[in-house]
Amino acid sequence: MKEKFSGKRIIMCIATFIVLIVLIPTAVYLKSVADYQNAVKTTTVGEVDLSDLPDGVYVGEYDVNFIYAKVEVTVQNGKMEDISILEHKQERGKVAEAVVTKMVAEQKIDVDAVSGATNSSTVIKKAVENALCH
Repeated sequence: MKEKFSGKRIIMCIATFIVLIVLIPTAVYLKSVADYQNAVKTTTVGEVDLSDLPDGVYVGEYDVNFIYAKVEVTVQNGKMEDISILEHKQERGKVAEAVVTKMVAEQKIDVDAVSGATNSSTVIKKAVENALCH
C-alpha cells in the first residue's frame, strides 16, 4: 500500500530544503564577510625606515579574503621610487590603487586612504609594508 504525502509532510520537506540550500550557505557567507571586515579593521600599517634598505625591488602581499593585493616596490637611495600593483582582487576598490602614488610622493606608507575605497587602500598599504619588511 502506498503512503500518501500529507500537506504537513510536504511543508516540512520544503522547509528542510530551504534551510539546507539557502540559509546555511547564507550564514556561511555572512560569517566570512564579518571575518573579512574584522581583518581589515584590525590591520595596522606601520612605517619602514627606507634608509636601512638596500636598493632593490621588493615584493609583498596581503590578503583579507575578499580583498588581496600583491605589490612590487622599487627602492633606490633610501627612497621609494616606484610601486607597481601586480595583483589586486577587490570588490569595488579599484580606485584605491591611486594610494601608491601618494605613498611615493609622500615617501611614507601610512598615507590617507582613497575616499570610498578605505578597505582596499588598507590592504594595498599593508602589502607595501610587507614588501619592505621581509
